[in-house]
Parts: sequence; structure tokens; C-alpha cells
Amino acid sequence: MRERRLPNVQKLFPSENGNGQSRQMILQFMEQILTGVDLLKNPDGVNLSGVKDRTDSFYNNLIQHSVIPADSMPMEEVNSELLELLHNHPYHTKYFLTNILPMASIPGILGMLAAFMVNGNNLWDVYGPAGAEAEVKVISMMSKLIGYDAMKSGGYTTWGGQGAVFSGLRIAIAKFAPEALQKGVPDNLYAFCSDAAHYSLFKSVEATGIGSDKLIRVRTKADSSMDVFDLQQKMEEVIARGGIPVYIVATTGTTDAMGIDDLEHIQATAGNIAAKFGLQRPHIHADSALGGFFAFFQDYDFTVNPLDFKEDVLLALKAIHSRMRHLHLADSLCFDFQKLGQTPYLTSLFLLKEAADLSLMDLHPDETPYVGHRGYGQYHTGYTLECSRMASSISIYSALLAFGIQGYQQLLAQFVEVNLAFREALRLEIPEAVIVNADNPGIITLFRLYPDGGSHFQEEISGACTLNELERTNQFNEILFEVLGEQRDRIFFGDTKKHLLVPTKEGSFTALYATKIFVISPYTEVKHVPEIVQYLKTFISQVYEKYAEASMTGRR
Repeated sequence: MRERRLPNVQKLFPSENGNGQSRQMILQFMEQILTGVDLLKNPDGVNLSGVKDRTDSFYNNLIQHSVIPADSMPMEEVNSELLELLHNHPYHTKYFLTNILPMASIPGILGMLAAFMVNGNNLWDVYGPAGAEAEVKVISMMSKLIGYDAMKSGGYTTWGGQGAVFSGLRIAIAKFAPEALQKGVPDNLYAFCSDAAHYSLFKSVEATGIGSDKLIRVRTKADSSMDVFDLQQKMEEVIARGGIPVYIVATTGTTDAMGIDDLEHIQATAGNIAAKFGLQRPHIHADSALGGFFAFFQDYDFTVNPLDFKEDVLLALKAIHSRMRHLHLADSLCFDFQKLGQTPYLTSLFLLKEAADLSLMDLHPDETPYVGHRGYGQYHTGYTLECSRMASSISIYSALLAFGIQGYQQLLAQFVEVNLAFREALRLEIPEAVIVNADNPGIITLFRLYPDGGSHFQEEISGACTLNELERTNQFNEILFEVLGEQRDRIFFGDTKKHLLVPTKEGSFTALYATKIFVISPYTEVKHVPEIVQYLKTFISQVYEKYAEASMTGRR
């Protein structure tokens, strides 16, 4: 009987001794992936090449036919399988205009590669010294950028803006109810956010046990920022019922409209109410996952204008800066580097003004027998919700070094400039596309269509429309969503079904639908705007034609 030869599994790992043969093998496999992706690229569309028949049975077929191979598959064949996964995948060309899904930059990718090579656990610096060192550096860098005292601030990398919002809430609960970690959350704690806030807080109040009924939504103004007077009224109503406001999430850059809450006014209002009723001021978290990156303009000289931005771009950046300059007033905040930081998923930074607040969430050393009660190691992060933690701080550190403040300023200014060009072209070429976030400078344009081709936006936000009228207009806009969605492999637009909650004539509230142009690709330039707008114009015309035909048929 012939002896069966077993695969040498050691070959599936980087070398122990740094030998060139192993390194060349890894580089060869990486080259296969990079070349394979390049061959799939199509700069005149959005998706990578390749066909995926995503019928109703697509995922069921995957379930039925996916099995682990009995024998080891050669890496060349594994790579071929990996490349097939990428077929027809969205890719960040100049036509990628949907939501905050940016391209991972080369420094971000290389930083992640460096982290992967040592695969350190960022829970403890004994297990992950590289990640711990990078994390301390990044926390210091970003603290200084926004105006925190880097010797007092703290934080850690976590799982997205959701992780930051959740951690802020955990701290807020512990501040007001120190025994909550042991005895459970009291039933009179309340959290507040605006109608335009991200749904991550909704998930967080569920997960912490506060309950979604204790999440109070605050009205937004026409610019999608929080109505602080409504916040004051609702906080006082909660207190009158025996509740305690413990957490306020101020959104500094909403995902849909780039609305920026007034942190200075929110902090002052929360402080006044706390003093009035003899309570602690609620913990204020700035959800700056998206907009916080405009803090790179914190010290920009708008008078000298050293990077020579155009006048309209300069004015827009100055307006954003005026709303962002109070980030340092927040007790905690977040930077999603996988968004405007241009790093891979998942690289989010939770930042605290007072590092001492982390102790409110920390476990006792006896509860962490693997770490924490040793006499060695100085960086122990038992306060994180994660146990094992990825060293994504290395990717963030790499990007910060490679881009620098001016690199980020140039990129963000390019996004703003292209967005301004889109707005101007829409006004000239498609006047029936009413821009509904015109008060928000930034990188996002939302527009809404009306069946009669006019503009009823001011009537809608003032409460002059009936629910039926608003729903009819929403359905009309949804036709455009579907038409553009069917062609998204050519130009990928975004959309939202929740731009502002507006009052109806009947006294209820409903959301407005709008199409979204989100400038997020470094390859989208002003010169591409006319072509994209003409493309959009064609499909908008089709929507009106279909609507007119349907109306005529209905009358007959």
C-alpha cells in the first residue's frame, strides 16, 4: 500500500526566519490578486467585470454547493476563487456616488498589512505592542487636532461609529448609575438624539437595556441640525416625569445631508438644565464619524488660503469649520477612518476627553485572568467591549503619516468642490431636481422631484402638505430610485427614505425621500460633472414621461 503524502501546511505561513524564497512566494500570490483585480477594472462603469446571476435562488445555490475540500487546494487556485468573488463588485471609479463607502488608500492598506504580519491582539501590549503603540500615537494626534489635552484624553479603536456610540452610552450609564454594571440599568435613564441621527443609538439603547422607549428624538431644523430649543423642552419633560437625561448624541455630519449639530449650544443647554434641576450634566457624544475629518481645517488660515482653494470652495470649507470648531466640547467623539480617513474596514477611533472615564467600564483584574493581574505589560484594555482586538490603529497611523494635514485638506476640498459643481449643474440643467439640503455645505447633495415639476419643499417642511400629498411625492421619487438602481453598474447614485421628518396637515409626521449624490471617490473631478448630470437628466426625463403616461391612462 502506497504511503499517502500529506501536504506541508508550514508552506501556508510566512517564514519563521525571513528567508527570501518564502517572501517571493507571498509576493507572487499578492501579485496574482493585484493583477487579477486590475484586469477586472472598468473606469467607464462602477462594477468590476464579471457576471453574477443574483436571482432569487442565488444564495440557496451557494448553501447547497459550498463544501470544504478534502485535500489542500493550491494557492493559485485559491486566488482564482477569491478573484471570482470580486466579479461584478462595486468599485470606486469616478462614477461611484453612493453613500460613505470610500476607497481604501495605499497607506491604509499597507498599515493593515503590517498589522496582519504580526497579528497582535490589541487587548494588551504584551500580546500586541505594535498596535498599542500605534493606538497611543493616534489618540494623541487626533486629540491635539481637535483641541483635547492629549495628556488627559484617551480612547481606543473599535467596531465602527456604532461601537463608539455604544461605548459612550456605557460610560454615560456608569456616570449616573455606578452600580448598573452589577445590578442592571435603572428604568429612569434617558438618551437624546436628533431625528437625523444615525440609527446606531437606537441599537445601543436596545443593547444596553435602556430600551428604545427611553430614546427621545429631537426635532431637526431645515439644515438637518438638532433643534436645541426642542432638546431643552424634551429634557425638561423627561425630568418632570422622574426621568434622568444621561446621554446626548450630537451628530456632527449626518450621513444623508451633512447636517452639523451645534455642540456649543447643546453643551450650554444641557449644563443649564442640569444646574436648574440639581443633576449631573448628561454625557455628550459627538457622532463625528463622518464630518469630524473636517477638523483637519481647524488651524487652516482662511485669509491667507495657503492651498489656494477657489473662492466658493473656501467659503464652503469656512462654513463647515465654523460648525465643527467646537468638537473639543464633547465628552467623547468618533472618527471612522474607514470613511473619510481612507483606510480599510474596520478602523474606527473612539476618543474621550477624560481617559479616566474608561475606568467606569473596566473589569476587575481578577475577571481577566489572561491579562491585567500580571506584573508586566502597561497597556491593558479591559474596558473595551471587545476582548480580542484587532490592531487597526496601525492602518490609521499609516494614513495619518502618509496624507498629513495638508493631504487630507486637499482631498476634502476636492470633494467639496465637486459637490458644489454638481449643485450648480443641477440648478442649470435639471431645475425640477430641487436641492433639499442647500443649507449644508459639504460633500453630499440631496435632491427631490415633484410630480408637477415644481418645488414644494418649503410647503413640505412648514406642514402645509397632507400626508397623502407627501406620500405621493415620495412614491414618485422612489420610481427614480428604482430606475437608477437598475443601472447602478454604470453610475452608482445613493438615496434615502429619511431626509427630515416633516409635519403633515393632519398633525402627524412623515419622512421625505431624496436621491443622493455623495462625492467620495478621489477620481471624481469637476470635469466629470457635466457627463454625470446629463446621464441623470435622461433618467429623470424618463420618470416624468412614465408618470405622465400613467396619469393619462388613469384619466381614460
